[in-house]
Amino acid sequence: MRITVHLDTFQCAEVAHAVLWLDRESRKWSREGHAVIDLPEWGTLAYTKGNTRIHAADHDRATCELTGLDLGSTAGPCEGASGQALWYRHAHHTPIPGKLHIQCVDNTASDPENGVFAEGGL
Repeated sequence: MRITVHLDTFQCAEVAHAVLWLDRESRKWSREGHAVIDLPEWGTLAYTKGNTRIHAADHDRATCELTGLDLGSTAGPCEGASGQALWYRHAHHTPIPGKLHIQCVDNTASDPENGVFAEGGL
């Protein structure tokens, strides 16, 4: 299952947003577009207490937490669902709250040819 998530409405001076593609089976994500939110190009997913945490590929500190988005559950998210996103802009600082919106849920099985979701990653 691959999920397209739009993150926005962060309490910043600038308009901040990101579009992420989450792959539940591989536990990886990629950044498809962004402005102001300085997320890496891709990383790993962690599921904890009904939330999904976005980690960079090179460390285990969460860069973003999608509260209420439980990708560890057998029941998948629904298109159009929304919730809160917490962006950890700076390590050891309070996260910046924003919104998440599920744009697309793709349940089809397909093997990627290349990129982060291909066997072995980038």
